[in-house]
Amino acid sequence: MKEVGGVKVKGLQQQLVVFKLCGEDFGVDIMQVREIIGKESIISVPNAPPFVKGVINLRGQITTIIDLKEKLGLELNGESKGGSEKSEERVIVVEDGSNTVGILVDAVTEVMYLAESEIDEVPPMIKQNMGAEYLMGVGKLPDRLLILIDLKRILNSSSNSNSSKERESEEMKILT
Repeated sequence: MKEVGGVKVKGLQQQLVVFKLCGEDFGVDIMQVREIIGKESIISVPNAPPFVKGVINLRGQITTIIDLKEKLGLELNGESKGGSEKSEERVIVVEDGSNTVGILVDAVTEVMYLAESEIDEVPPMIKQNMGAEYLMGVGKLPDRLLILIDLKRILNSSSNSNSSKERESEEMKILT
């Protein structure tokens, strides 16, 4: 078993869901994905953190939608970097215990296997420009590179961010 970015890559191959953000390819372990849905009508939430796009009704369950571009600090103008059409946008639904969150991406392109030997550490330059705590490694494919991210880490950090925002709000109420 090989350890990449503090995460052990199981077995000889890892199955990934590949998606686009700002024209770049990203991959996540398929075991982190509950389902992939089309982008529904997202309802904005006042005073939410900038990375929270809003909420949707997912079969009777109110589900928070996170804008992954905003969360990773990527350029929001995807068109200049080969971004996809709005009609291709998808929501990757992730479940961690009782938390269910949707991650908004430009497009889901494929499901593939990546051999353990094809995964390297994240280069320092990429770590400086993106949310390093969410990066697991870089997949080397014959014609491109694939940035591997951990959606559960994003989910956990989003929950923590909301909790700290709620605490700050409560503190402000006490002070006024």
